[in-house]
This record gives sequence, structure tokens and C-alpha cells, in this order.
Amino acid sequence: MEKSYPDYKRIYNDIITKRYPQKKKICRGILEKEELSALDVIKLNSLIFETKNKEATIFNQQHRSYDKSAILDILNYQKKNKLNNTQIALHFKLSRNSIAKWKKMAEFDKSL
Repeated sequence: MEKSYPDYKRIYNDIITKRYPQKKKICRGILEKEELSALDVIKLNSLIFETKNKEATIFNQQHRSYDKSAILDILNYQKKNKLNNTQIALHFKLSRNSIAKWKKMAEFDKSL
């Protein structure tokens, strides 16, 4: 059975059109892509909503999930930019433990 995913492109286009038309220009590059990755969705979310509330940011971070392609993108970004686990965790607002776990999984499971 195939998993169905939300149509993030359509969702974010609707949000921008109805609530934040002034941000259409800065989000255009991402929204013009054929398919949005998990990292694109995170980037769009931060560009549009710019949460200043620390509690809301912490709550949102705890409820994120990443698929294999997003994990691989993050680990490749780390390798390409020669970042350590702390630096990559701060950049993507993740836990250092999550990064370490993903790297360990990638070493043992080449399918990740």
C-alpha cells in the first residue's frame, strides 16, 4: 500500500495567497520546484511564520518527523559543509542525539 503525503506545495501556496501575500516573492524559488522535500517544507515554514515565541518553537520542534530522503539530505549537507553534530543540529534546530542516531543507522544500514 502506497503512503499518501499532504500536498505541501498547494498548502503553502494557499497560505501565502490568503494570509501572507507579501512573502510570495521570497518563497517563489522553493514553490516552483516540481516536488518539495522535507527540508523545503521546513524552510518554507520558517520563512512564512517566523516564530518569535520560544515555547511555540520548542513545541513545533518536538513534533517534526523526517523521512529517509530528508535524513540523507541533512547528513549530506553536514558532510558537504564539514560541520560537526552540534553545528548541524543548531542549523536545522535538531537534537545532537538525533544526528548521532541517524549517522549510526546510516553506517549499519546502507538502505538509509
